[in-house]
Amino acid sequence: MKEEEPKNIVIHSLEHLSKTEKIDVFAFVTMPNHIHLIWRINEMNGKETAQGSFLKFTAHEFKKMLMRTDANVLQSYAVDAHNKKYEFWQRDSLAVHLFTKEVAFQKLDYIHLNPLAEHWQLAKDPCDYPYSTAKFYEKGITEYTFVKDWWNDF
Repeated sequence: MKEEEPKNIVIHSLEHLSKTEKIDVFAFVTMPNHIHLIWRINEMNGKETAQGSFLKFTAHEFKKMLMRTDANVLQSYAVDAHNKKYEFWQRDSLAVHLFTKEVAFQKLDYIHLNPLAEHWQLAKDPCDYPYSTAKFYEKGITEYTFVKDWWNDF
């Protein structure tokens, strides 16, 4: 498995849900084992929530990827549940509502600085990490066309 493949699965799902107007994506960073998002959920995706669609689609894609590339790693995600064999996402993820610009700035900085954290050291500058919206906010460079400018919508 290539390190970027799971990150691309996440980005592909965000892009699809954004293009179908189920969500608006304002900022993200996709890390080796987690993601951070600033998004707005606009409507249901058929009978399920947009968040549910995102989690379901990415989980199925992760499973297919690991079946193809590393079945031993896939087994580390195995769970004993009646409705699924594997669990890739943490249940009850932390959601923080961004009611003020101060909180929004803080979360945006946290997201973009995450790859620089001592634990990760994935880049020396936030704009150097490719799986992030840092370049969009810091340099005005649009790498992900589905990302909306948070400050125009806040």
